[in-house]
Amino acid sequence: MQRYAKYRNFLHHHRLFRGLIQRWKTTPKATLIKNAVLGIVAIGFAGLLLTLAAYAWYSRELPSPGELLNRDVEQSTKIYDRTGEHLLYEIAGNKKRTLITLDQIPDDLEHAVIAAEDENFYSHHGISIKGMLRAVIYMGKRGGGSTITQQLVKNAILSPEKTFDRKFKEIILSLALEQRFTKEEILQMYFNEIGYGGRNYGIESASQAYYQKPASELSLAESATLAGFPQRPTTFLNNDDLLKARRDWILGRMVGLDYITQEQADSAASEELGITVSVSDITAPHFVMWVKEQLVNSYSEREVEEGGLKVITTLDYDKQLLAEQAITDGVTARGERYNFNNAAQMSVDPKTGQIFTMVGSVDYFNDEIDGQVNVTQRLRQPGSSIKPIVYTAAFAKGYTPNTLLWDVDTVFSTATGPYHPQNYDGGEHGYVTMRKALQGSLNIPAVKTLYLVGLEPALQFAEKLGYTTFSDRSRIGLSFALGGSEVTMMEHINAFATFANNGKKNDLAGILSVQDSSGTMLQEWKAEEHQGEQVLDSNLVATITNVLSDNNARAYVFGTGNYLQLGSRPVAAKTGTTNNFNDAWTVGYTPSLVTAVWVGNTDGTEMN
Repeated sequence: MQRYAKYRNFLHHHRLFRGLIQRWKTTPKATLIKNAVLGIVAIGFAGLLLTLAAYAWYSRELPSPGELLNRDVEQSTKIYDRTGEHLLYEIAGNKKRTLITLDQIPDDLEHAVIAAEDENFYSHHGISIKGMLRAVIYMGKRGGGSTITQQLVKNAILSPEKTFDRKFKEIILSLALEQRFTKEEILQMYFNEIGYGGRNYGIESASQAYYQKPASELSLAESATLAGFPQRPTTFLNNDDLLKARRDWILGRMVGLDYITQEQADSAASEELGITVSVSDITAPHFVMWVKEQLVNSYSEREVEEGGLKVITTLDYDKQLLAEQAITDGVTARGERYNFNNAAQMSVDPKTGQIFTMVGSVDYFNDEIDGQVNVTQRLRQPGSSIKPIVYTAAFAKGYTPNTLLWDVDTVFSTATGPYHPQNYDGGEHGYVTMRKALQGSLNIPAVKTLYLVGLEPALQFAEKLGYTTFSDRSRIGLSFALGGSEVTMMEHINAFATFANNGKKNDLAGILSVQDSSGTMLQEWKAEEHQGEQVLDSNLVATITNVLSDNNARAYVFGTGNYLQLGSRPVAAKTGTTNNFNDAWTVGYTPSLVTAVWVGNTDGTEMN
């Protein structure tokens, strides 16, 4: 009976459907068009009513101009060591801001901001449909979709969470703001409200903090530099090269918009950045600033500056103090003799990738050595400390520590001409094993080993270990075996950490947990989620570790009482000095700790 009931229902609906089709065929076309138009009008009218209702509802949240100019930072973010007992730094606290009027802002600064953030500012009504579509299509990778008005709303009125509701509010409030205020008033509020990094809110505070002058006296180059800050202030403060590229791009846009001439842009681009950063009450400053940059990448500048986050880092407070003291003592004791004024250091746990210590320079507050530059993240030539990578690549191809190499004067033919490496002592040692060649840091055998492995396979092997700085193959030749290609300390130490961890590579980590102001856990490092990737065979790693910890194999050059051993405790270590004496390294590891040290001059001046 159920089957017949279903059949009857089908016939009924089928007849109904046929009836609708019949009615559509018999209805005059004019009536159909009329009904369709009425339907579209009704839908559009309903949408308009909803939009107006939303506009009226959300625009109630618009504060007065006075309120916009006096927003308070609610809570500061605190960054702790791994125990949560030692406060390394407190972000925000008392906000610095000095209000100025638009007539106190140089034309170059106004034009730089418009060129950088919103070139159609004076022609749109609060939002840019084209910009929002571009942001959606390219997922924010080719410029954001926010106008200056939207940025003002986002920073001055709304909370920082990333939700559809908040974005809708941003659009509605931006439209309302444009109705209530003039373009000049909006731009003035923007200049007084936007964050420029740290505790500096508003262009006047930023100008005083970074250039020690009022905004009205900023030059074209300085104006373009500060105009680039709001996009990623923490990142730019940590990386002069990125900030300079941002400044020069803005100068180029100003030329394209006919604000300045190409000659003016070229002149401004030739100037040094000249910014100074003042930070106080901070422990492990380079590490803290690096952590802050990671936080901003995960959340937002405003959340980090104002969200009251509690951040537990991986830093080992006691080890950090010892590392800082060792770096200071080393530069003090040997710097003048060997003509270097700076040093950097990192230590990590190879089992987890957690960073225990980071000393980016001998003195963060010393402007004479560009102390705020974090050398652990900067490109430096590794010298002979790259040789273990080359020899491990050879062991992976079947060579052994006992493979014999002929250490005699050799000229290598390359695509760019002959290459003639020399040993650091200028001599030759005849037949040597790969073990003795590596531990004695001989250059000619190292180049021969790279020649046997092949340059491209060696580079691919290095990239398996996490190096990302060898992408431009046209700049790399056989000198790679001697450290002629630049690396960062962070990637260099992680390659050795992979050796120390039986061939398993971990990503470096600096944050254990982040909680919001209410105590809700936003992120947490969990061991089960960070098992690492097995990139090298454990037997291969055991081989290179055995070689690097063989003190007797290096004794013919360095003696048995050298500083690359810890007495009865086995330790694998390698030094490296560049041919021009710009950079000197030591990297060493045990199963529980990996440490890298660099010494030199920040500006690349040669050492003795």
